[in-house]
Amino acid sequence: MKKVVIYCTEGCPWCLKAMDYFKSKNVPYQNINVTKDEKAADDMFRRSGKLTVPQIWIDRKLIVGFDKQQIDKELEII
Repeated sequence: MKKVVIYCTEGCPWCLKAMDYFKSKNVPYQNINVTKDEKAADDMFRRSGKLTVPQIWIDRKLIVGFDKQQIDKELEII
């Protein structure tokens, strides 16, 4: 199984949709809330060069925003 990490902020509706989607597909993920963790926010920006959330990392592939089609492609969900 590929490693899934989501960088999100509190109250972000697209972050919630992404997490709900992963739950519905039984895909384990790590949620990193950058609202509460300044170091995590710095790491997110350093890693991607972007401040936009959600940032979804599937292994080494970045998906910015909740792009279900791209997520399905990376996770090989039919």
